[in-house]
Amino acid sequence: MKLRIFTEPQQGATYDDLLSVAQAAERLGFDAFFRSDHYQRIGAGDPGVGSTDAWVTLAGLVRETSAIRLGTLVSPATFRLPGPLAISVAQVDQMSGGRVELGLGTGWFDAEHTSYGIPFPPVGERFGRFEEQLEIITGLWTAEESYSFEGSYYRLAGSPALPKPAQRPRPPIIVGGFGAKRTPRLAATYADEYNVPFRSLSDTGAAYDRVRRACEEAGREIVLSAAQTTVVGADRAEIERRAAAIGEDADKLRENGLCGTPAEVVERIGQFAELGAERFYLQILDLGDLEHLELIAAEVLPHV
Repeated sequence: MKLRIFTEPQQGATYDDLLSVAQAAERLGFDAFFRSDHYQRIGAGDPGVGSTDAWVTLAGLVRETSAIRLGTLVSPATFRLPGPLAISVAQVDQMSGGRVELGLGTGWFDAEHTSYGIPFPPVGERFGRFEEQLEIITGLWTAEESYSFEGSYYRLAGSPALPKPAQRPRPPIIVGGFGAKRTPRLAATYADEYNVPFRSLSDTGAAYDRVRRACEEAGREIVLSAAQTTVVGADRAEIERRAAAIGEDADKLRENGLCGTPAEVVERIGQFAELGAERFYLQILDLGDLEHLELIAAEVLPHV
């Protein structure tokens, strides 16, 4: 099991905050540093400094790290046109020496679209645009010459399909969610990894089974992963302190997230591994608590 650090900067974090966590994650031996891609705080509370742009952030981080992988979980297809997004990710991949991964989704948070003037079409159209973006981005990255595409939402004619990413044939693509029909098909067709965020063991297992069936039909295999809000403490007092710092109740988080002593967390991650998960995204919400990362690296990472 590879452990990845997953952050939510829209809750209020500067670039320097993210840099500190990314460099700590690299130093401590975590497999990757990921961030969400949102433009404003989700839920009530102080927005702090606000959010930062995901791909601008990652462009900076790849130059201030050397080995850790970096990516988004996930970039909404509503935020960017597929051609410019393919260029941005390819460039950041070049800048990193081939360490970037693209998580891509339909987009769901309507309030941030309204706040920043981004069109937010109905869910059916969002899925249609998402599917076309997956085809276009992978097509631009893998085309040997020019690339053209004619779809319901996007048209490309004679694109030079440049620049190319450092990773060949392309950077890994992550598709997440728990839809019963379209999501498994899209993951099996385009993704290298399928992620189930913030769901119970039973729901995660059911989602994995749907994607496995779709992959069998497509003749492909992909990596399975999970994401959970994470609080680890050496004892109950430390667990409760860290849960309170992110506005969570420790007992509820034990039921609905990844919370407990290192031994308890190792056991819980093992249950996801039994379902087939090979990567685990630890959602870390208190970015100022680097001792939290140190504890996980020392007491959890060696045992999973």
